[in-house]
Amino acid sequence: MFTGIIEEMGEITAIAPAGDGWRLTVRAPRAAADAVHGESIAVSGVCLTVVGSTADTFDTDVMKQTLDVAAIGSATVGTRVNIEKAMPVGARLGGHIVQGHVDGVGDVLEVRPGAQWSVLRISLPTDLAPLVVDKGSISVDGTSLTVSAVSVPADPSPWFEVSLIPETLAATTLGSRAVGDRVNLETDILARHVERLLAFRAAPEGGSR
Repeated sequence: MFTGIIEEMGEITAIAPAGDGWRLTVRAPRAAADAVHGESIAVSGVCLTVVGSTADTFDTDVMKQTLDVAAIGSATVGTRVNIEKAMPVGARLGGHIVQGHVDGVGDVLEVRPGAQWSVLRISLPTDLAPLVVDKGSISVDGTSLTVSAVSVPADPSPWFEVSLIPETLAATTLGSRAVGDRVNLETDILARHVERLLAFRAAPEGGSR
């Protein structure tokens, strides 16, 4: 479990085939310093398991299903990534509950820089649109953000916006995002549970579930 508060920016330094997936080596000195085999680390919002480490890098396996549904599937050596270690029990929840389970991928549609901040407009997969609300929480590349605007339900091409403060621009990869970049999206787990409960209630008596 994570909070979406990024601890450092890392860099992918090696990508090796591993069956139908990848083994990644990520340079992230802060996370690697006390990394333990088997622990979870979120890499740009994807929960991955440490399978080896050095003083400043850690290795992790990424299965094909993750490569297919997450933006990490288009990563290359040198790609910068957001790093967050799992939240310890009893710690403050500074962002929101993030599982590291990517729901889908969005494309950066617009970047509007301000005097001290930047607004990103990001496309939203149609099936995720009902789960994103104005002033709600969303994880973008593992970063906990507040939705500052969202498209109307009738819009055939859903989108949402997030406003990035200077700290977020400096401390995460979002500060260098440009139009056309793909980003990992994870919606609020509470919204997903509500959607599932409502689907069951709407199902006809005796219908397939």
